[in-house]
Amino acid sequence: MIAAGGTGGHVMPALAVADALRARGAEVAFIGVRGSGASAAVLRAGYPEHPIRLRGLRRSASPRNLWAIALAAAAVPRAAGVLARRRADVVIGGGGYVAGPVALAAWLTRRPLLLMEADSHLGMANRLAAPLARRVTLAFPLAGRSGRRYLVTGRPVGRAVTAATRTAGRRAFGIDPGATVILVVGGSQGARTLNLAAIEAFGDQPPVEVIHVAGPRQLDDARRLLDARDPGERYRLVGWLDNLPEAIAAADLVISRSGGSVFELAAIGRPSILVPYPHATADHQAKNARWLAEAGAAVVLPDAECTGERLRSVVGALLADRRRLEAMAAEAARVGRPDAADRVADEALGIARRRRGAAARRARRPRPRLSLRRRRRDA
Repeated sequence: MIAAGGTGGHVMPALAVADALRARGAEVAFIGVRGSGASAAVLRAGYPEHPIRLRGLRRSASPRNLWAIALAAAAVPRAAGVLARRRADVVIGGGGYVAGPVALAAWLTRRPLLLMEADSHLGMANRLAAPLARRVTLAFPLAGRSGRRYLVTGRPVGRAVTAATRTAGRRAFGIDPGATVILVVGGSQGARTLNLAAIEAFGDQPPVEVIHVAGPRQLDDARRLLDARDPGERYRLVGWLDNLPEAIAAADLVISRSGGSVFELAAIGRPSILVPYPHATADHQAKNARWLAEAGAAVVLPDAECTGERLRSVVGALLADRRRLEAMAAEAARVGRPDAADRVADEALGIARRRRGAAARRARRPRPRLSLRRRRRDA
C-alpha cells in the first residue's frame, strides 16, 4: 500500500502519480486536510482520504503561527497511526504543508519516504523533509540538489493531459478542424490582467476562435466587460473547464499564467504566450516561463505590459508566422515530460519492493540458539 499526501496546487501531480500507481495494481490512500479543495479532488478521483487538522504557516510573523505549529505537532502521531493501520510500504510526500507531518510520521514509523517537488524551487516542507527521504523527484534541475537522492523527472501530469489530441479537442468544442484557435486561461482562480487584456484585444468580432477561461470568481466581471462589446459566436467565455487538456490540445496558441500549467503545455506540445503572476511564491512563475522561453517554446509577456493592444500585437505577429508557431510547438513537445508520473510511480514501487525484500531476508535469517552443552556449562 502506498500513502500519499498533497495540498493545494500540489494535489494534481499527486493524483497523476496515484493514477499511475493504481494502474500498476498498487493500493493508494491520501492523508489530507479536511474540507480543502485538494480533499474534494481526491474524493472525486475515487481515493480514500484520512483527514488531519492542519493550517499553513503565514510567511509574516503572526500569533496564528503558534496554533499552526501546535496542529502540526498533533498531526504527526495521527499520521503515524494512519500509516500503521494502512500498513503503508512507501509514503509519498506530495508537497504543501501536509507533507511535513506526514514525512516525519514516515520517519518515526521507519517507512521509506519519497518526496515530489512539482515547482521550480524546493518548498519549505520538502526542504525540511529532504534529509529523511530515500528519493526526491524534481520538476526541474535545482542548484545544490544533486546526487543519488535527487532525480529529475519533470512535473507529473494526468492521463487526460497525455491522451489529449487536437482532433478530439476540436470535436469537444465544436470547432472546425481548419480554424485558428486561441486559448486564454489564467489558472484555477483566473487572472484579472489576462481577462481585461483578452477582452480588449479580441472582444469585438475576433477573426479567430477564442476560448477564454476567466476563472469561477471572475466570470461575472468578465461577462459584463464582454457584454459591452460585440464578441460574436467565435468568442467562448467560461468560468472553468473540466476538460482543460482538450482545450489546450485544440488551440494553435495558448495565452496563460505560468504555474503548473506550463507542464501541460509542454506535454501536449503547444506554443504559448506566458504572463507570469508577479507575486508568486519564490517568483516560481517567472522561472517556469523562462524555462519554456529558453527552450524556444514560449514568449514571455510581463504582467505590467499585458494590455489589450500589446497582447493583440504579439498574438498577431505569432499567427502571421506559422513556421515559428510550428517550431515553438515542436520545442514544447521536446522539453515536455509526459512520462513523469510513470517515472515517479516506478521509483515508489521500486522502493516498496526493496523494503519487502529486506523484510523477507530478515524473516529467513536463522535466530542464534544456545546449545544444551553450553547452557549446562553456563549453569
